[in-house]
Amino acid sequence: MISLKEKIQKEVLPAMMKEFGYKNTLTAPKIIKVVVNTGFGRQIVSATGEESKKIKESIANDLTIICGQKPILTKAKKSISSFKLREGLVIGAKITLRRKRMYDFLERLVGLAIPRTRDFQGLDPKCIDRKGNMTIAVKEHISFPEISPEKSRVNFSFEVTIVTSAKTKEEAEKFFRLLGFPLKN
Repeated sequence: MISLKEKIQKEVLPAMMKEFGYKNTLTAPKIIKVVVNTGFGRQIVSATGEESKKIKESIANDLTIICGQKPILTKAKKSISSFKLREGLVIGAKITLRRKRMYDFLERLVGLAIPRTRDFQGLDPKCIDRKGNMTIAVKEHISFPEISPEKSRVNFSFEVTIVTSAKTKEEAEKFFRLLGFPLKN
């Protein structure tokens, strides 16, 4: 099977150059980075000190297994009393993927995880913003084959943002369709 990087070089770039009339391959859109982000503040706030530590570790371990890279834990910038949130409390995790890990993650996301989600109908083209970046919500992390549902303590969702160098939404939509992302018509 052809890898995503090879598919971009051999199939996607020539098709994009032909359709949009690029004179140089460097002007055609490419994937710059992938940011995986999750928030677990709601689960942490309701738990006790020891439970919240276990929840944080479990989510961080599962994200490490999914992405192949250790996440950065993000902290609350402000205290918000109605959410029982204190400034400096760890409420999320994020990972920025580039190069080989990025392509490996995207292959598994598009080929395995997204089609395995419950009631999957295809990705809405509205998830592409006007700058050409796509943000996908993964409702259950157990849709990835590396995670076994029996061993996973906490079920969480996360967001994947694919940052591209596309200049318009139309370019980005065509780019993602050529890459094999299951976008709705």
